[in-house]
Amino acid sequence: MTQMTVSFKALLMAAALTLPGLAMAADPAMMKDGMMVDHKGMTLYTFDKDAGGKSMCNDDCAKNWPPLMAPADAKADGKWSVIKRDDGMMQYAYDGKPLYTFMKDEKPGDMTGDKMKSVWHVVRESQK
Repeated sequence: MTQMTVSFKALLMAAALTLPGLAMAADPAMMKDGMMVDHKGMTLYTFDKDAGGKSMCNDDCAKNWPPLMAPADAKADGKWSVIKRDDGMMQYAYDGKPLYTFMKDEKPGDMTGDKMKSVWHVVRESQK
């Protein structure tokens, strides 16, 4: 009986670790309160200097504006795509625009990076 309990707990733990990854693969982000957020509820942004489905935010920029990373084998469809960054990592993009969070957003719903330097913008429902 103890072996069965341990196995059941292991199965539950495996499912708990796997399911969020599957949800992320199917839908990397969602709309909440009129803006696009990641699965932690953190606001997603676009960067005006990105062009042609390529991220121009690397090195120190990416430390301040962490990319919405995708697993190496991520599949995307519709307006979603996966782009390869300069560092070889994969990043989600929506409608051809790479997506980022902002390091100064401390909690879900914060959008302190909106209109930062007139080049960073919250992804809003009207854009979706």
